[in-house]
Amino acid sequence: MNTYFADLHIHIGRTRSGKPVKITASNQLTLETIFIEASEHKGMDIIGIIDCHVPEILETLEQGLQEGIWTEIAGGGIQFKQTTMILGSEIEVYDSSCKGPLHVLVFMPAMHEMKQFSEWLAERVKNITLSTQRVYESGRNLQKKVKELGGLFIPAHIFTPHKSLYGSGVTSSLEEVFDPELIDAVELGLSSDTEMASQVSELNEYPFLTNSDAHSHVKIGREYQKLQLNEPSFEELKKALKKKDNRCILSNNGLNPLLGKYYGTTCEKCGAPKVKTDSACGKCRSIRSTKGVSTRLKELADDNVLKPARPPYIHQVPLQFIPGIGPKTLEKLKRAFGTEMVILNQILRDELTQVIPAKTADYILAAREGKLSVVPGGGGVYGKISTKQGTSQ
Repeated sequence: MNTYFADLHIHIGRTRSGKPVKITASNQLTLETIFIEASEHKGMDIIGIIDCHVPEILETLEQGLQEGIWTEIAGGGIQFKQTTMILGSEIEVYDSSCKGPLHVLVFMPAMHEMKQFSEWLAERVKNITLSTQRVYESGRNLQKKVKELGGLFIPAHIFTPHKSLYGSGVTSSLEEVFDPELIDAVELGLSSDTEMASQVSELNEYPFLTNSDAHSHVKIGREYQKLQLNEPSFEELKKALKKKDNRCILSNNGLNPLLGKYYGTTCEKCGAPKVKTDSACGKCRSIRSTKGVSTRLKELADDNVLKPARPPYIHQVPLQFIPGIGPKTLEKLKRAFGTEMVILNQILRDELTQVIPAKTADYILAAREGKLSVVPGGGGVYGKISTKQGTSQ
């Protein structure tokens, strides 16, 4: 068995011809540049690109296979250098069962199945060329189609206030929208971790995933899993989610939830923190608020006495969050040590101080050990690393 890093939620900003895919994503985020960034700079062994239903993306993948730029592997997935890409799609569900739209991720075994899924989806969305389109189909029928094609079905960023399974009162139970038997895992999102999510007992049977939801190159790998697999492929990932044949998730590595941009409840007008969602803001007196993940989880929490044993959740601080590391310093570090995964997880202090100031090296080590103080985020604004080391606030 081998160990692999996997980030399974990465968006495409533009096609090769320059057409938009994920409108809110960077124009520089193309299929080709994602492969290069993930393989050469981030050190990701497995990535999930979740806009592969787009016809031009499928055409680009086909052309790359024909030209030998990347290869389709027997276990499912497309390999470029050291990285295997799992073909995925993010879809918006809003049927009569839920009070608001919510997002799900689906992953297909190979090109053949993704083409079939794209054709099926094209008849049920308004614009198949764009990411995260609303599907005019029930959540349960979507699940059935995914399973018919041998795919994986994963509700996305399940606690965030907007467009998620539990966000802002969309549902109080996943059974309201989905068939519980046809869910393979759930994605926690940037503002929660295993300890927080384990307050909800109906999630006990599902593996937890932590992914970046990257809309730019710099965000790739800010959250990821460490997996134990025989090889990086779709079939091996599927086995890991089921803890089959010694395949498994070894750890979830993600932001301290305090750094997430929806951790705390905030005033919708001025962004000030709020204790209660129905109280007037102490700063501007507005009563409108964005309910944070921490608040929402208090509403969802139940007496979960049968919590299963889960992989450790390691609070990971991306290099870009660390004081003293701007674009130039980051490039210097990568030239010296290789990928960001290596820098974050392996390089010793003495080696770091040969390239960067000792103070910055100490921040990296403190981040690795979970000793950096955090100013909580909320209302769409990320939390911040304090320059004072100690316990997170």
